[in-house]
Amino acid sequence: MFRWTQTWWIRLSAFASTRSDRRASMSGDERSESGRDRIDDAHVAALLGLPGMGPVRARSLLVDRSPVEAWTGILRGEVPRETAGLLGARRSEVLGGWRSAAATTDPDRLLERIEDMGMRVSRHGQAGYPTQLLEDPDPPVAFFAVGADLLVGGLPRVAVVGTRRCSGYGSDVAVQLGRDLAAAGVVVVSGLALGIDAAAHGGALTVPGGAPPLGVVGTGLDVVYPAANRALWHRVVSAGQLVSEMPPGAGPTRWCFPARNRIIAALAHVLVVVESHAGGGSMHTVAAALERDRPVLAVPGPIRSPASEGSNRLLADGAAPACGVDDVICALGLLGLSPGSATPQPVSSSIDPPDPGAGSVDDAVLEAMGWSPTSPDALAERTRLGPVELGAAIARLRRAGLVVETRGFLERRRRSID
Repeated sequence: MFRWTQTWWIRLSAFASTRSDRRASMSGDERSESGRDRIDDAHVAALLGLPGMGPVRARSLLVDRSPVEAWTGILRGEVPRETAGLLGARRSEVLGGWRSAAATTDPDRLLERIEDMGMRVSRHGQAGYPTQLLEDPDPPVAFFAVGADLLVGGLPRVAVVGTRRCSGYGSDVAVQLGRDLAAAGVVVVSGLALGIDAAAHGGALTVPGGAPPLGVVGTGLDVVYPAANRALWHRVVSAGQLVSEMPPGAGPTRWCFPARNRIIAALAHVLVVVESHAGGGSMHTVAAALERDRPVLAVPGPIRSPASEGSNRLLADGAAPACGVDDVICALGLLGLSPGSATPQPVSSSIDPPDPGAGSVDDAVLEAMGWSPTSPDALAERTRLGPVELGAAIARLRRAGLVVETRGFLERRRRSID
């Protein structure tokens, strides 16, 4: 086994309970604590949305300040000494950008937007924050999620990563590996990038009743990147879970994808590199996995293929080969893990996410679908809904038995008449 010694959140609501009902049952102290948590959630989300606010800078702002105090400081042009040191020679420029952006941002409105889209935000150290990240050497300040809860319970998780510029061989292997892992009850984790990532999740989604997929993205959950994977985003939100450390509206940046890769490594029990160039982005994920003492496997590739140069080098350096799903299952077994039920466990939340207008949204999706098999991408074009809203509607309709998915297409079912 390849080990080097270097060193929510929400679910798509399936219940009809409302937030007002929840609050009515709370004591005064509980309501007060809940209100403070929501205020902090709102200001953390707003902080993370400021231009150039990466996880390291955000953590430095919150070392000895509450989110509200950090936000107020930015509005005044004041930051802790540690943060100022991180900004270096561009301190004035960055602080000016933060202050200008903060002046036009309403944290409360941002939190309302998060809740209206069916997301849940959890802060480090608070209820709902993934336990896998609590002791991480580089933990996200906050965690945004939508979909079924795949981070609790006993389902093992395997990250399948590789180059965006994959060969036909690499794509075929990733599809087969994703399919076989999902069929074995293993959650496939990937970054929803082009190439190997998309192939692995595409394979996992072909398995009826298989383990749901987990997508870790570097943008806000409402910002589809790359745009070519829009249909895949819809399917992952509908069938599994999508997570990010970035708030809604956050677009792609140069640093967000290496930052995302560390979360992929942290959430996975095992990492499999299917196909990677020697200097490919997958090597960042490998480094993050090794830092966290995660087993790394690699798929052997043609020795003359540049796309396999990095993965073949991993094998030469001692990585275990992944010649099929059995090798990956063996790696999980050495960790004391075994494939299990493919049914994700529900999660309770301190505040039930509101579901405003869910009925009208669902009706609009059904109307746009008609009575012919329809792709999620076509539905997005017809309804003009974002990936999170559309994914939530599809999930509700599937649970109600009104929609089924076959080979990537959605098909409407007629309502039964008693």
